[in-house]
Amino acid sequence: MLYRRFGRTELQMPVFSCGGMRYQHAWQDKPLAEVPDDNQRNLEATVERAIALGITHIETARFYGSSERQLGPVLRRFDRDGLIIQTKIAPTEDPAEFRANVEDSLARLQVDYVDLLGLHGLNDAQTFDWALRPGGCLDAAEDLRRQGRVRHIGFSTHAPREQIEAAIATGRFDYVNLHWYWIFQDNWPAIEAASRQDMGVFIISPSDKGGHLYNPSQRLSDLCTPLHPMVFNDLFCLSHSQVHTLSIGAARPTDFDRHLETLPLLAQADDLLPPIQQRLRQAAVEVLGEDWLRRWSVGLPRWDQTPGEVNIPVMVWLWNLLQAYDLQSFARARYNLLGNGGHWFPGQRLGDRDPTEFRDCLQRSPFAERIPAILADLEARIGGESVQRLSQSS
Repeated sequence: MLYRRFGRTELQMPVFSCGGMRYQHAWQDKPLAEVPDDNQRNLEATVERAIALGITHIETARFYGSSERQLGPVLRRFDRDGLIIQTKIAPTEDPAEFRANVEDSLARLQVDYVDLLGLHGLNDAQTFDWALRPGGCLDAAEDLRRQGRVRHIGFSTHAPREQIEAAIATGRFDYVNLHWYWIFQDNWPAIEAASRQDMGVFIISPSDKGGHLYNPSQRLSDLCTPLHPMVFNDLFCLSHSQVHTLSIGAARPTDFDRHLETLPLLAQADDLLPPIQQRLRQAAVEVLGEDWLRRWSVGLPRWDQTPGEVNIPVMVWLWNLLQAYDLQSFARARYNLLGNGGHWFPGQRLGDRDPTEFRDCLQRSPFAERIPAILADLEARIGGESVQRLSQSS
């Protein structure tokens, strides 16, 4: 395993982290006694494999269903000083409730402290206020740090980049969990801002949210040859020294295998990446056009500035990925999550709305006349039964 200094925490972070949101029994909180033996054995085997590989960062969250409860008895088997344990707690209006949730998570994990505590889901104005206002949840977290219950404090976010940068600019966080990978590079300025603050940078879900790379489209696979798309994406992310670790949301012990192919290739990244990146970009140019690729996002309204709160920027982005790389399963899953994603993935899909009603709010777009037809095309191709966030599923 390779390790990188995790910013000012000074932790030696493995470049892959064992994320705890896919191997648990349920997305609802359930007593350990209700967890089937085969599921618990699989979780144990997954964590044991991670640690045997040198993946010493075990990451979970208070609201990942039964994850914390299931991890507790497993983590006790290992040298505590050799692990980096992270959980994430959502900010609440009442900081006392937040603090109680942290204490509850420590009890579930069966540890006296966590190395990393993330304020989970700083995604909108309300969660930012609950976290950052005087006497808010960040103050409560800092009090827990003074007591030795928490070593370092960060935040996880799906927010617009400007809000992420605002949180980073406070100087009060030691690290950030955020989205950034080949198909979504908008947050690079936020990563640069975090680097200037000497913060740790943790990339959320690069294989799933990065394009369903466990089961990539044939077109994407062909374009990424000789690498598997997952290996290409890992290599792309880790070729940037500002990125310290990528989350592997392993569901089983073998889910680490493909990622491990990346490690011996890092020294060759400067040779391996450019031709693949060029092919990917050229494929998009051939289908979409140079001018469109450069300016498609210019002047698009935010979802909360659009009739029916339709999320036009996300829809056009997904249409681009469909056209260029045939990311059918990814685009369908993300598109049909609109309307159910809350502040994690806000806005609505088109549904049965008439796309011509967006002409007024598209006036600043250089492609105002073209976009309504794109919205209709996307709905016709991948619109279907709505999708829930994993945390809402049974």
